[in-house]
Amino acid sequence: MTLDGSVRNVPTVRQLPSLTLQFLDAARAGGRSPEVAQAMSEAFEDIERRGLVPGLRLGDIAPDFDLPDQNGNSVSLSTRLADGPVVLTFYRGAWCPYCNLELRAYEQARGIFAEMGAHIIAVSPQLPDATAETVQKNDLRFDVLSDVWQTTLADYGLRFEVPEPVRSLLFPAVTAALAEQGSWTLPAPATFVIDQQRVIRARHVSMNFSSRMEPTEALQVVTRLRS
Repeated sequence: MTLDGSVRNVPTVRQLPSLTLQFLDAARAGGRSPEVAQAMSEAFEDIERRGLVPGLRLGDIAPDFDLPDQNGNSVSLSTRLADGPVVLTFYRGAWCPYCNLELRAYEQARGIFAEMGAHIIAVSPQLPDATAETVQKNDLRFDVLSDVWQTTLADYGLRFEVPEPVRSLLFPAVTAALAEQGSWTLPAPATFVIDQQRVIRARHVSMNFSSRMEPTEALQVVTRLRS
């Protein structure tokens, strides 16, 4: 039985896909020239090196939030934590292929998390319509929320501004999405595992958009919390 009450075949941990391998395939099919990829990588590495997106640390208290899902329903961190641990992931948007791969991987693991009493929450700065697109495209059944004012992104130490020299290198679809969003600010991709006292027990924060916390890593932490 899953969190939404439906009965589905729950995979074993061994059956879960490797995000690292999927990201390698995505990078090979990315279509960017080596020069453009290098320029973007250097710009984002500089942001990380300067400590502009430190992210919350292990042992920090996770700030509560109350954000809308794609249907306008309000979801708070504290409400989900009342039932068990939360795996909280921040993604860039529906336009990001790596984010979509990550979200689908967590959806595949959702049944295992649910059996442990844990919730998954995904947050992005997208407008609710784009969030709805993300949910539908990836067939997601966990909470996917919109932080359009980006206050939660800032509270978690993840918000940064896309450097001006990089903006002209972005794919047109990305530029259009950011224009609709109304800013050049995004979250660094990040995932936190939060216990019921709102303490961060695991974290993965990186400006390398192809580096994410594997669902199996998050499951190991949740298993320890529940044991």
